[in-house]
Amino acid sequence: MSVQSSAFFTLRWSNWPLAVAAAVVLVPLAIATLPTTVAFWIAGLAVALIALTLVVRAAGRHTGGLLVAPALAVLFVMNIFPLLWSFGLSFFNYRANRMAPPTFAGLDYYERVMTDPTVWDRLHTTAIIVVLTVATQMIVGFLLALLFAREFPLRRYLLILVLTPMMLSYVAMGAFFRYYYEPTFGLLSQMVLLFTGQRFVLLQSTAGAMAGIVFADAWMWSPFVMLLVLSGLVSVPKYLYEAAAIDRVTAWRRFWAITFPYIRGLLMLALLFRTIEAFKLFDIVFLLTEGGPGSSTETIAIYVYRIAFQYFRTSESTALAYILLFTVIVLTNLYLYFARQRARET
Repeated sequence: MSVQSSAFFTLRWSNWPLAVAAAVVLVPLAIATLPTTVAFWIAGLAVALIALTLVVRAAGRHTGGLLVAPALAVLFVMNIFPLLWSFGLSFFNYRANRMAPPTFAGLDYYERVMTDPTVWDRLHTTAIIVVLTVATQMIVGFLLALLFAREFPLRRYLLILVLTPMMLSYVAMGAFFRYYYEPTFGLLSQMVLLFTGQRFVLLQSTAGAMAGIVFADAWMWSPFVMLLVLSGLVSVPKYLYEAAAIDRVTAWRRFWAITFPYIRGLLMLALLFRTIEAFKLFDIVFLLTEGGPGSSTETIAIYVYRIAFQYFRTSESTALAYILLFTVIVLTNLYLYFARQRARET
């Protein structure tokens, strides 16, 4: 037996590889053969054992690691462990409103989610909202950035007003637009009443509800796009514009040859951030329409909320949530791949 293998099987408190190997073997066996309560505590003890071996090994060697260990422990307890626990629930038959212990279901819930026509309908609705709201935010944010890139009177105060929607909470913004769209005394209905003599109910149709959601979300997050683009615009060297003016370069050519290369990466970054956020859009839709009229504006995030907290189909909701998480990860990696490809070309 080699020295490395003998060291691996040596029983000591600093042997963290052995603790990890024991946890990898014992935890699945406990889940498969023992009651759920017992398996839960065995998994917890395995994690505690791994953490203890890491701390003992780091004592006197990696002081910096020990200093951040409490923060990492809190991160694990508050974020990583619930994430892993919910992922495990997606493979079990479990409902949060019942006392029955979970029973193993394998990939049944993933198959059910992937073949559910309701899920695909909600994904289609979500895709429409994502395309409309992100496109609106990119266009409005870009135009605002072009406006504020120039110096003009009261620019600082107008910039503060434009950035104000980003500082509001979703609840405050949802209440504001709910009253704004209200057909009896809402400002939009009152303006239409002046010209048509009839009150206007924007949220009564699918197209109107979509427009109301897109407008509210764009009003709140177009300043975010503006800030990113504006940071690129102000970094463009002035001498490039001066040289272009001497050569009498057209405004369009000046934009594509000088301005756009400085803001292209920031535009892609804004597109990525806003696409991810719009894909999991919940607050605005729920506060304005609650998915109505009917279910025509019900996004996939609202559907996950309903099956998790209204219908208490816990395992199905966790399976769907992890499919959405995988989709977001794929979108992010696609963006990073194309960004790296473009960086190599330049």
